[in-house]
Amino acid sequence: MNGASREALAAARERLDALTDSTSVDAAALADELAAVTALLDREVSLRRVLTDPAQAGEAKAGLAGRLLGGQVGGTTADLVSGMVRSRWSQSRDLVDALEELAATADLTAAHKAGALDDVEDELFRFGRIVASNTELRAALTDRAATGTAKGELLRSLLGGRAKPATERLVTRLVTAPRGRSLEAGLESLSRLAADRRDRMVAVVTSAVPLSDGQKQRLGAALAKLYGRPMHLNLDVDPEVLGGVRVQVGDEVINGGIADRLDEATRRMAG
Repeated sequence: MNGASREALAAARERLDALTDSTSVDAAALADELAAVTALLDREVSLRRVLTDPAQAGEAKAGLAGRLLGGQVGGTTADLVSGMVRSRWSQSRDLVDALEELAATADLTAAHKAGALDDVEDELFRFGRIVASNTELRAALTDRAATGTAKGELLRSLLGGRAKPATERLVTRLVTAPRGRSLEAGLESLSRLAADRRDRMVAVVTSAVPLSDGQKQRLGAALAKLYGRPMHLNLDVDPEVLGGVRVQVGDEVINGGIADRLDEATRRMAG
């Protein structure tokens, strides 16, 4: 997002954080309602254009949103959306993207409050790895001819009772309403949002054999010092790494033996 939309999204994030800090707000229910509004505005192009029309007064747009959503969603959701349409958006689609992000963030906040955010992060990563290694499953989940209901039933058979509720909701929304994204890109975006809930970064660590607890702790600590933020490690095993470790943080990739990379990280920290 650029310019006005970036500012509008930042303001919406602050309002969401303030709402979900309250113990009286059900973050999971808020997520479901925000997702429903996302689906509505993604489908109704003319409506979202009206709600983001810079020529219209913010209060008028907020009033329209309130009338449309009244009785359809709770007051908290309606107020949040009304506040968003008061803001200025560079493109009408940016409003829908922002709503989708807030829905995911609310679900992740619910997981955080339940002490399950680490599990959700790990489950999102593992699900991505399972899909990447199973071409038939990926084809079924991304088949444009398949209905959302069919995909949802498939996901329930895969995740129901085996994953945290937030993981199942997030993945189901992503698969049934991809909005033009690839499954991989959507899962990566969710992982970043999960990391942001703790103000930490994500490192994808691929090693030839499983790392010991000590190795994980040392690597996590070194990466956290190197990047200046807490680091969540998504761990994978690939024998082709040949005894070393491959670490990817964002677009940066570090290859090499565990000890060598830790020594290099220490040298870089020293200047």
